[in-house]
Amino acid sequence: MPTFNKILETPEETEAAFYEAISRADVDAVMALWADEEDIVCIHPGAPRLVGHASIRTAWESIFEQGGVHIRPVQLHVTQNMLTSVHNIIEEVHRTVSRQRDIHILATNVYVKTHMGWRIVTHHASVVPGEAPPDISVSALLH
Repeated sequence: MPTFNKILETPEETEAAFYEAISRADVDAVMALWADEEDIVCIHPGAPRLVGHASIRTAWESIFEQGGVHIRPVQLHVTQNMLTSVHNIIEEVHRTVSRQRDIHILATNVYVKTHMGWRIVTHHASVVPGEAPPDISVSALLH
């Protein structure tokens, strides 16, 4: 399992590193952002639930066979406490390889604070039917 040498101080920093690694098709960097536990979960649009590092890595390797995926996270809704942060976002996926039109994905990313900083424990994504919903960004900090 790859390691990320830098301690990520905020969930937002981890999320930015996640999408940057996806755009570069860097599977090692993507996997280094996940928590060490084997009960991590990833669900890609239209795909089954993946549990654990091995199955999640295999899925990302398959996705990256055609290069990076350019995703712009927008419409962030955050719920956070001291150790957990839940980010619900719309992902604007820009396709550069195919002639298909851009799509919008509804994603939930769950982060936990670990001794190595904030790490991903869940990424759940599904295709938004129709047009993306209007922008209603909300953040909530729970104590």
